[in-house]
Amino acid sequence: MGLSWINIFGLIIVILILIPNIIYAVKFHGLPNKCKNKPMNIIEQVGRYLTIFFSVFNIGLAEFGFSSVEAFIVYFIGNTILIIIYWIFWCLYFKKMVLWKSIALAIIPTAIFLLSGITLRHYLLVLSAIIFGIGHIYVTYQNAK
Repeated sequence: MGLSWINIFGLIIVILILIPNIIYAVKFHGLPNKCKNKPMNIIEQVGRYLTIFFSVFNIGLAEFGFSSVEAFIVYFIGNTILIIIYWIFWCLYFKKMVLWKSIALAIIPTAIFLLSGITLRHYLLVLSAIIFGIGHIYVTYQNAK
């Protein structure tokens, strides 16, 4: 699988992650952000947009692609399983919103982006996933407690 400007699998993954988030945003429009730590809010947003960008677009910098067919299989099966788990947790969360489900919903997309970055040997995606994870888990915890 050669590199091109757009990673179709990455685009599909991002869309599948965003769908329940969009449903949540529409259903619970206007909820305030309880996290008052401005640097962590910024870290979360920077990480979010970087992971989305690096998941979808190949800019030709620190992107090496899959090292083997096995790496692609791990990428594909691992992300498929994580997305299914993510959607299951969203269904459970919509039924009853509790802290542990919120934290799971912050950890799973971080794991998806990390798995994608590691298997693709896309080091900017790995770095942005770490930044996103730190910010997203912190902000989610502050909002859910």
